[in-house]
Order: sequence, then structure tokens, then C-alpha cells
Amino acid sequence: MLKIDSHQHFWIYDAVRDSWITDDMAVLRADYTPSTLLPMLQQHHFDGSVVVQSDQSPAENLFQLKNAADHSFVKGVVGWVDLQAEDIDDQLADLKQYDKLKGFRHILQGEKDRALMLKPAFLNGIGKLQAYGYTYDILIFPDQLKYAAELAAKFPDQPFVLDHIAKPDIKGGTIEGWKKDMIALAQHENVHCKVSGMVTEADWKHWTETDFRPYLDVVFEAFGINRLMYGSDWPVCLVAATYQQTLGLVEGYTSKLSLDEQALFWGGNATRFYNL
Repeated sequence: MLKIDSHQHFWIYDAVRDSWITDDMAVLRADYTPSTLLPMLQQHHFDGSVVVQSDQSPAENLFQLKNAADHSFVKGVVGWVDLQAEDIDDQLADLKQYDKLKGFRHILQGEKDRALMLKPAFLNGIGKLQAYGYTYDILIFPDQLKYAAELAAKFPDQPFVLDHIAKPDIKGGTIEGWKKDMIALAQHENVHCKVSGMVTEADWKHWTETDFRPYLDVVFEAFGINRLMYGSDWPVCLVAATYQQTLGLVEGYTSKLSLDEQALFWGGNATRFYNL
């Protein structure tokens, strides 16, 4: 069975650039590189990974593309581009020289304008991606799910993937509003979902596997096995869990699936979505 970790990060820690790493996340104030991740992937029989941007700059693309060029296990890069730029077409055409660059992400969860993704300039950029064969990772909080559904509806042929199941309030056990909006988003068949980033939304010190089950039930029922993929969100997951713990809580849940379904979830869907 092919196994792909569809969502992880690398960085050389920079206190100014990485100011999002607060004191309670101090474990992340370190360098996280391919050589740190590789032994964990090997230990758990992963064939490769997809590295996702954590900084919004052209320099981030070059940094991650070098990581991918130097390490064959990095099968794809989700980079960043200013989708609102007037020369977005030229930028995308130039970036096509990098085979391992598979798509883009913008940190929409941090935007003051919660509906930025529906502004004309942003929509113009999203509308260019399909022609170049690029995917788009949607990073949002639950309050933005309704806008994501509108976005997906506007571009039915554009492949989207929702990161971190939209970060529901697992710690507080809040589920109803998120559930309703997730089911609505999943109606759009061009949207996939990463089963990733959940431990950071739980009680970091006291979570148990049962905390995640109601949320996993919603996601698996709404999206179905053909549109779900596993991601560790390493090293961000380390604020609440080891790589092994993050993996374990999903392994337990998916053990009830057929072998064919497990193969899709653990690698097949990510390989197809990102054209790895």
C-alpha cells in the first residue's frame, strides 16, 4: 500500500518571520528539515510526503522546491503566490518550470477580511490555476466554511482540498454549526479534505482518541473515501502530540475500512489529487 503524508512543513526558524509561533508553541521554535522527518516516515512505512508553505513569499517557494529537489521522498510542494497580483498569469507561467510544484495556499484563516476568497482580485487568481494544472489548499476556520462553499461553486472544475477539516473546536466539543457547513461544502465534488491538524484543535495536554471520533464521523460521511487524505501537519502537531500519536489516532479510526479504502485514504487519493 502506497502511503503519502499529504501535509507537513519545513522551516529554518526565524523569530521575526515566524512570529505566529507563540510562547505556548515554543517546541516549534527550532529548525525542522527533511532529514528530521525522513526517519519518522520510514519508521511508519510512508513512501513520501507533500510539503506545504508556512510563509507567504516567493522565497518560501524556492526554499521548499530546493528541499524537494534534494530529497526524493518530498513528492510535491504546495507553495504560495499572490493570487491578487495583476501579473498572476505571468507568475504561474514562470512557476511551471518546477515539476514538483503542485499547487498553492493562502493563509485565509488569518485574514481580517473573512471573505477575502470571494473578492474579485482573489477570484481572478483562483480562476487562472486550472489552466496551469494547479491545485488549491483551503486553510480556514469554521466561520469561513460558507465562503469556501461559494468559492468551490464558482470553479467546479478547479481541484480544491480543505486543510485540517477546517479546524473545528474539538477542545470545546462544538460541532453542530461546523457539521452543517462541512456537509454543505462536501456537496461540491471538486473539494477534497485532509484529515490533518486535528490535535492542535483539541486540549493539547489532555486529549483522547474519543474526542476526535464525532468529527471524523462527519468528515468520512460527508466526503466519502474517494476525497479524503491523511496529513500529519508535522511539526505543528508537536504542540499536542508526537508524529506517532497523530498517526495512531487516525489509524485506529480507519482500521474498520476495507483494504482498498485504506489504500485510497493513505496514499491513492493524495497521489491522484496532487498528480504525484
